[in-house]
Amino acid sequence: QNKDIDKSELVDFSPFWQTWNVINEKFVTAATSTTNQEKVYGASEGLAKSLGDPYTVFFPPEESKAFETEINGQFEGVGMELGIKDNILSIVAPLKGTPAFRAGIKAGDKIIKINDTLSADMTVEAAVKLIRGPRGTSVRLTITREDKNEPLEITIVRDIINIPTIDTEIKQLANAGENEVNNPWQNGVYVIKLYNFSGNAANLFREALRGFIESGTSKLILDLRGNPGGYLEAAVDMASWFLPAGKVVVSEEYAKNTETTIHRSRGYNIFNDSLKMVILVNEGSASASEILAGALREHNIAKLIGAKTFGKGSVQELIKITPDTSLKLTIARWLTPLGHSISEEGLTPDYLVKLTAKDAEAKRDPQMDKAVEILKGM
Repeated sequence: QNKDIDKSELVDFSPFWQTWNVINEKFVTAATSTTNQEKVYGASEGLAKSLGDPYTVFFPPEESKAFETEINGQFEGVGMELGIKDNILSIVAPLKGTPAFRAGIKAGDKIIKINDTLSADMTVEAAVKLIRGPRGTSVRLTITREDKNEPLEITIVRDIINIPTIDTEIKQLANAGENEVNNPWQNGVYVIKLYNFSGNAANLFREALRGFIESGTSKLILDLRGNPGGYLEAAVDMASWFLPAGKVVVSEEYAKNTETTIHRSRGYNIFNDSLKMVILVNEGSASASEILAGALREHNIAKLIGAKTFGKGSVQELIKITPDTSLKLTIARWLTPLGHSISEEGLTPDYLVKLTAKDAEAKRDPQMDKAVEILKGM
């Protein structure tokens, strides 16, 4: 059954079979024994792990079924996006209005323990399995945070997770002038806060842009802080409102002989030079957020303000291995229009502005303040 193996890359499987035979011959069986099929699943998990990519994972039957449930429907849990950063299980962002958000979880927190289980070498999927659970039950996370000397223990009560997508508001600038009588918002700043790139995000973004145009102001803040990403197509669609047709939004670079896929603007391009725009990002901005922010910056549409982004710039495909097992495999990486790898570098803002715990406690937002200040000067 080795017909799919490239003959030029044949490897020596004898260590595998020798290990298999020694285990079968000498291993002292515990109270619960491992079946031969479970050993094969374990070996397949190890094969995926050997690639050193935190996003490539083999799913045995139970995990495969759970993962498909997660990506296809509503779920019960705590509401936060996880990732691996510098080989440590990290929180990309808590999602607004969820138990994790209410419990004070922050983007950039690093998880040391889930209940009493240490998270060292744990995959994102294994962590999700421990954190998720029935509504009303609780999970205890031990985390480290940049501005804290000691680890924090946070207990979160699980709930049904419904994720918001978008909010808008208008910020009135002080001393805007007397011409406000006819249009009170002419000198204001329109803010679009995008929480994720869900299936409906592109439509909601279009409606938000309509509100921006009707407001009469030319100053726009797109707030992508804490936005862990979502559908690539949504990011391309949103970029298309600002870019002429054919301009590169993002490139997908694949393995070996597969041609690079270039995603280009669809050319809605409804704004002229009067648009003044900045984008807020932080360590919780990942994936599709980085695609949109990177494209608009490199095409000179917007400046970035805030903190360096997460750096999640790879593409995964869920591949059926057998009817009841699957492999989540990294098949490509994203490059910005100028060819920068999002995974390797993330995005460093044009204006680095910290938002400290003290700022958050005092309800101060120096990143938003800087964005408003920049727009006032445009």
